[in-house]
Amino acid sequence: MSEASVILPPPTDLPDFARYGVNLASAGLGAAALFATDDFFADVGRMLADRPAVFFPDRYDDNGKWMDGWESRRKRVAGHDYAVVRLAAAGVVRGFDVDTSHFTGNYPTACRIEACRVKGDPGEGTAWTEILPLTPLTASAHHFFKANGESQWTHVRLHIYPDGGVARFRVYGEPHIDDIALGDSTIDLASGLNGGRVIAYSDAHYGAFHRLLAPGRGLDMGDGWETRRRRVPGNDWIIIALGARGIVERVELDTAHYKGNYPDSASILAADVGRGLDNLNAAVITSAMFWPELLAQHKLQPDHIHRFDTVNALGPVTHIRLNIFPDGGISRVRIFGKLAP
Repeated sequence: MSEASVILPPPTDLPDFARYGVNLASAGLGAAALFATDDFFADVGRMLADRPAVFFPDRYDDNGKWMDGWESRRKRVAGHDYAVVRLAAAGVVRGFDVDTSHFTGNYPTACRIEACRVKGDPGEGTAWTEILPLTPLTASAHHFFKANGESQWTHVRLHIYPDGGVARFRVYGEPHIDDIALGDSTIDLASGLNGGRVIAYSDAHYGAFHRLLAPGRGLDMGDGWETRRRRVPGNDWIIIALGARGIVERVELDTAHYKGNYPDSASILAADVGRGLDNLNAAVITSAMFWPELLAQHKLQPDHIHRFDTVNALGPVTHIRLNIFPDGGISRVRIFGKLAP
């Protein structure tokens, strides 16, 4: 018999920075916990996991109750605990989700967040800047806080007062693309590490749609965008804001692990619609149906990387709409191109 587990429903009223930003503290994008003053009960790295925190009522380990997140022991001396996180990419931080899901009698009473920008990793002499002042926390809840400032950061330091547990720590922002250093290089314009983000979709019943833009190949069927079985006419789609305005040269669609549920075929539409349309309304979503075709409809195969080295020349684009016919799962999408002048 499988172990019973509990996952809390996701928040429905997300602030714009969480709805449209990239989680720079995503372990799946490459963020890492470098240090914690104490993680006796639960390893600090768990709070960077992409999937929602899960609670197992009857799971214990050698140190006590197993918790899905970072949890320090009860502090018996003066001071407080903190953790240092290397972000997946340098960028401007817009806000946070300090999630205490399932921590009911063991959550911190408050938190404070600092940031720094360094080459390599911070050391004893690193100067830290406060980007969230001391702010109260509550039991088993998502706490969305706006960040102060417009600077670019490489690391953040989460302070909890005085001790306790954080299930998930998300740092939402905009990855920095150094267009001067890149020059004429080809990059994946859709990559989350380059600022690509999903802003609308027809359905995302299974999996984790944001993983569509993650590095590497999918780990399993839960590591990608998958729709439910379509029982009405039409097809499913997802709209992606590219990390930068660019000229697309080639495309990859990966159906890794999707074997009996891959789409029969796919196409891509694209347009240059600017950067101010992240609050997509019905009119903008409808207009995407009529964007010009970047990639004509092609048949797909199960569990396969599909490489398309020739695409229609549309000039600079900022957004794409990936159509799948009629439904199914896509693990990764790559939109390779150069930054537009």
